[in-house]
Amino acid sequence: MKLTTFWRWWTAGATSQLGSAVGSVALPLTALTVLHASALEMGLITAATYLAYLLISLPAGVIVQRLPLRGFQVGADLTRALAVASIPLAWWLDALSVTQLIVVALVISFGDVLFDVANQTFLPTIVPAAQLQARNSLTSGTHAATQLGGPSLGGLAVQVFGPVPTLLVDAVSYLFSGALLGSLPARRTEAPTGDRTPMAALIREGWRYVTRHPIIGPGMWVATSVNFVCGAQMALFAYYLVRDLHAAPGLVGLLLAAEGVGTLIGAALTTRFTARFGTARGLIIVGFTGVAGALLIPLGAGAAGYLAFATGNLIFAASVVVLSVTTRTYRMTQSPPELLSRVIATVKFVSWGAIPLGGLLAGALAGPLGARTTLLIFGALTAICPVIYLLSPVRGLRDLTDHAAAGREMQPA
Repeated sequence: MKLTTFWRWWTAGATSQLGSAVGSVALPLTALTVLHASALEMGLITAATYLAYLLISLPAGVIVQRLPLRGFQVGADLTRALAVASIPLAWWLDALSVTQLIVVALVISFGDVLFDVANQTFLPTIVPAAQLQARNSLTSGTHAATQLGGPSLGGLAVQVFGPVPTLLVDAVSYLFSGALLGSLPARRTEAPTGDRTPMAALIREGWRYVTRHPIIGPGMWVATSVNFVCGAQMALFAYYLVRDLHAAPGLVGLLLAAEGVGTLIGAALTTRFTARFGTARGLIIVGFTGVAGALLIPLGAGAAGYLAFATGNLIFAASVVVLSVTTRTYRMTQSPPELLSRVIATVKFVSWGAIPLGGLLAGALAGPLGARTTLLIFGALTAICPVIYLLSPVRGLRDLTDHAAAGREMQPA
């Protein structure tokens, strides 16, 4: 039963991710080629895509804990499907604008936050703790495969059909995901029936647990630094490829797919890599590796520029997925079950909330400085990540679980 449930859950996520990967190419190309958006407008679209992580991530943990999970997830899928479908409709009516793209991105971001917290909270209920790292690696590998195939498929579809009609693929993927998730059994929440603890108190409890934890806390700040840079990259990658490197839509899709290759490599090697070097030491190693990849991305011109972009993107993505899988698994296994949804929500609030800030700042800087210089500046900022770990208890550990007292010391009274 658990295996069947997991694979249905996995199929729903994989389908939705593939559609979103296609949309990740079609949406910025819609802004650039149909509406001729500026660098600042591209930054605003990226910021709107992740703004909800700043606005509702903290209460999302409590909401997920209190509401029926299955209906909640299905509702999020349907809402996102309608939002994406509104773009082709407005285009056909000759009413599409950058403002609508920003609003749609904002609606999707709210759905993403609530859906992601629910999905991560659901996974440990259907997978034994001993299998969580393998399952998290599988989901990261799946994400890699969709990031590998999705942008390439999206670039090809945009070349043939145009960017706006291609967005319908994303809308249909949400509908399929919602239908499949609707077939899953309802999950029992950890909150006691009739619990009337104020939401603010529950949020504070989750916040204190994360920020005071000697392992989860630094991991959250590292993720925040990484995501700040990722926000800049998402805002400028398509802009940089089209405006600076003069890449055609099909080539844009192929170059963006390098992230998927890197993610796939990282997901495939995470378990063996951390077994060889240790989960704690591994985080420091890939932290420095990610710096090299991020700095390589905006170098060169012409064919050399394409190669540098693809190689740097691959290296940076591989390092990020090792960081993500390792720290996510640790959170799932070490957090008290009754706090898990709030731990996830707190980490998302801080770390994913950095994405819109990075996107806005990058969009503002790219005008006067240029996309290449801006990407170099943000690439240099990735050096913060290994430094955080070197200044934390992680520095003296081989594996994160070697800090044996950490989980017990942080148990709520």
